[in-house]
Amino acid sequence: MLKKIEVKTLVYKNEQRLALYFPYNEELVKLIKSFPDAAWSNSNKCWHIANGRNNMKELFQVFNGKAYLDTSTIFSNKEEPKKQIIPVSEKIKLETILTSQQIEKISQFKDWLNSRRYSPNTVKTYTEALRTFLRFYTNKPLNEINNQDLIKFNNEYILKNGYSSSFQNQVVNAIKLFFKKIENTQLEIDLIHRPKREKKLPNVLSKEEIKQILEAPTNLKHKAMLSLIYACGLRAGELIRLKPNDVDSKRGLLIVRQSKGKKDRITPLSEKIIVLLREYYKTHKPGVYLFEGQNKDHAYDLRSLQLVLKRALQKAKINKPATLHWLRHSYATHLLENGTDLRYIQEILGHSSSKTTEIYTYVSTKSIQKITSPFDYL
Repeated sequence: MLKKIEVKTLVYKNEQRLALYFPYNEELVKLIKSFPDAAWSNSNKCWHIANGRNNMKELFQVFNGKAYLDTSTIFSNKEEPKKQIIPVSEKIKLETILTSQQIEKISQFKDWLNSRRYSPNTVKTYTEALRTFLRFYTNKPLNEINNQDLIKFNNEYILKNGYSSSFQNQVVNAIKLFFKKIENTQLEIDLIHRPKREKKLPNVLSKEEIKQILEAPTNLKHKAMLSLIYACGLRAGELIRLKPNDVDSKRGLLIVRQSKGKKDRITPLSEKIIVLLREYYKTHKPGVYLFEGQNKDHAYDLRSLQLVLKRALQKAKINKPATLHWLRHSYATHLLENGTDLRYIQEILGHSSSKTTEIYTYVSTKSIQKITSPFDYL
């Protein structure tokens, strides 16, 4: 007898999702995980995926012969959902859906990426890229896909639909990795005209703007989080993963563990930020994570942290589309303007290449502002 899966809709972070309710079954869980954005909701006790038209079709195909999908709750409700999440692969009309073999291959690729400790964002990006590529060639066996197919996909899907160069590189890298590691096939990626890497200058806020932003929050935790990102040049993900023991106030150091590239590093802690952290610690008494979310055992939510910055910008009346990473860029630039050697900045930021750090020399205004324009002599 087939297992029964009840399919409903739920709202997760203000977005409509397809929720799947069923008693635990290892085989069914594995099939659900083949969807790149599949996630478990502990509060709702269900798995959920993006509420897209093609995802519903794929659900029926994936669970064909494995489980009975009860969608009566969805289709008996005459009201249209307020908001639907449309996956990346649905932005272009790909009329076909995946075969069971392709779904299994995506699952294998996802397992391989996780086993190699790729970041959750990379796993999601690469599996979604592979899903899109396989939907482009759903009627072609994997062992028959060759270099010309990759070139065709690049020209007729990526370029024709105006996707960015960074998206193009992500997709091509994902496809190359999949065929090399899962299919043991070497596709000649060099045959594709890869875009030159865009050389964009980092966005930097002035010291006055930084001061206004950090003084804006009245909530002590919010103030401490934004201040620590700037004070130590942290990535947002590094901040929310910090634990109380990572703060070495006696030595004036912060230990950043397993950051980008799976490397640990240390960054200096100023006396001023230590005082703020002590005040925060005495008030909030954090346990597992330095900055805890609503659930004490979980880290602070990244999206919530972004909203903290957004509110601070509004309160400070700074009309710029600043992100949390702007605080890191500003920290590095201000260090350089204060005379800190580039080699130390590279080490503090955790850059593997000095070329990455050198980009800040182009936005530092310390020397540029001293240059007198010939216009002044007229």
